[in-house]
Amino acid sequence: MSKRFTLKRYLPILVWGPRYTRERLRDDLIASVLVAVMLIPQALAYALIAGVSPELGLYAAILGLAGYAFFGSSSTLSVGPVAVLSLMTAAALGKLSINSAADYAAAATALALMSGGLLLLLGLLRLGFMANFISHPVVSAFVTASALLIGLNQMEYLLDIRISGDDAVSMLRSLIEGINNINYATLSLGVIAMLLIVWCKSGLQNGLLRLGWSESRARLIGRSGPLLVVVLSAGCARLFNLQDYGVVLLGTVPAGLPEMRLPSVSLELIRALWGSAILIAIIGYVESLSVGQVLAARRRERLNLDQELIGLGAANIASSAGGGFPVSAGFSRSIVNFSAGAATPAAGLFTAIFVAGVALLLTPVLFWLPRYALAAIILVAIVPLIDLGMLIRSFRFSKADFTAVLFTLLLTLTIGVEVGVAAGVLASIVMHLYKTSKPHVAVVGRVRDTEHFRNVQRHKVETFESLLSIRVDESLYFANSRYLEEMIFNMAAKKNNLKHVILMCTAVNEIDLSALEALETINDTLEELDIKLHLSEVKGPIMDRLGSSGFFTRLTGNNYLSHNQAVEDLRVAAKPDNAESDSQDKSKDDTAKGD
Repeated sequence: MSKRFTLKRYLPILVWGPRYTRERLRDDLIASVLVAVMLIPQALAYALIAGVSPELGLYAAILGLAGYAFFGSSSTLSVGPVAVLSLMTAAALGKLSINSAADYAAAATALALMSGGLLLLLGLLRLGFMANFISHPVVSAFVTASALLIGLNQMEYLLDIRISGDDAVSMLRSLIEGINNINYATLSLGVIAMLLIVWCKSGLQNGLLRLGWSESRARLIGRSGPLLVVVLSAGCARLFNLQDYGVVLLGTVPAGLPEMRLPSVSLELIRALWGSAILIAIIGYVESLSVGQVLAARRRERLNLDQELIGLGAANIASSAGGGFPVSAGFSRSIVNFSAGAATPAAGLFTAIFVAGVALLLTPVLFWLPRYALAAIILVAIVPLIDLGMLIRSFRFSKADFTAVLFTLLLTLTIGVEVGVAAGVLASIVMHLYKTSKPHVAVVGRVRDTEHFRNVQRHKVETFESLLSIRVDESLYFANSRYLEEMIFNMAAKKNNLKHVILMCTAVNEIDLSALEALETINDTLEELDIKLHLSEVKGPIMDRLGSSGFFTRLTGNNYLSHNQAVEDLRVAAKPDNAESDSQDKSKDDTAKGD
């Protein structure tokens, strides 16, 4: 019984597989056709971004989808090559001294194996919560910068000029230097291809709906813009010999399916790529969750964070076994999969079968596919990834978040994707530590004729000359314990007749050893000033921890269940002081939490 439970836990297919119905089969087949139409040209294009042969993009798509279908927990995520990870792969391998295409492809495969192994290990250790340590604004800034870099990179194929460099500055410089060598035939055809894809997404689909087509058929045709561009571009290149006009073709794409074998990874290669593998694993996981959780919520499903690590790990390991490169869930493809009604992860498996059919039977046609067509597909696909509005939103809402977002965006654009994502992760952690190192601390008073206590700078409240009530709105730990000491001592120094300090601990959820020592210092220092320290509304787990440390035996005052009880007990001999006080400038307390 225990073994069966474990298998179901790590193999979700054992849960939904026995309940698979004919209706679900129909829904999954329809969704798989739509996704395959998008995925095939994208897989070819993203392989070129990663710097590997086009067929490896197909292999990564086939095996990534198959691996996730067995181990993933989402019914709608579509796993395969994605723009950002392809760019990160190229950046990681660009640092190595690789002389041959075969060695480059082997290194890309090793990178997929390493990142997949890491994801799998984290999933088995149930460390899916780690995604919460990277803020969404920082990830959005990194993805935006990466999309801009990808767009600059694809100008090489859209304009038919040489674009060199790994950062925006170098790419822009080479773009300006080659501006006089633009191939206008390639540019014109590329712009037409982009307009055709955009028109299919909106104009064509809406037009078919007005003509009475069913929504599923209209959506299928509307989403087929990339495939239509591939077919038309290849047909025109074959009929009109576009290569005679300088149009660069994709060239020979070997037919067949991938040979299944795990790559050999040397210790030297591990040392060179381990940092890149970690960053690729983190970004791939976070990006998958960002879309997966939204889609799961819309269907009132639950996304298992730990199982997602295992699913993505299995997808990357499977991709590496077929010679592919790192994969993750594609945002646009997952949205299409969801909208088309995919019922189970089997939709991804059917998509893999369709892509395998193309790799096996239709690769001769791909010889005539112009590079500008793939560039057009990529440029249209990355537009939704660019979110420059995040800068404005973060600036208006939080200067700390704005700093992290701007820092990540600029470093990714000017230095490189790996430095950018590493800086983003570090910035998220540093900003969190900075914000919590100076917790909001408010002096509170009682709203007259109630038992409610509010910030004296925001409300009309009654206070007492010999009492100082302080509410701490943050857990106490090593980064903010010294700040709390200084804050209380400064407040106490301003009240000559002060006899009691009451710490209101409603929002304190955790206290570490550094904070305990700070409380002991506060207690001892106030005692020397003939002032007693009291606590109120301490939560149970913290009460247990403080009690086991012996803190309450040394506390000069009392520990009260409610703050109102503390004030009632201690105000008996107190003289009223500013019984009703109001703020002259409420904007000063801008960090108060609605209070």
